[in-house]
Amino acid sequence: MDMTGAVWRKSRQSNNGGNCVEVAKLRKTIGVRDSKDPDAGHLSLTPAAWAAFTLAIRGGHHDLWDSRPAGQVLS
Repeated sequence: MDMTGAVWRKSRQSNNGGNCVEVAKLRKTIGVRDSKDPDAGHLSLTPAAWAAFTLAIRGGHHDLWDSRPAGQVLS
């Protein structure tokens, strides 16, 4: 995939602690990569997959510090 001209950005809420991802609008997809290792490659998500992923993030579905009992499924 040609990455020429891709403009990668981090969230405004990034604290520069190194645990960040960068995103870029590519030709037909949204690119996601590790900000600590940008040359390691990236994931390409369709706009629909990106929208679903960010909605789940905002809803807390991928929180690392979850207070629910182990194995409890999110609805």
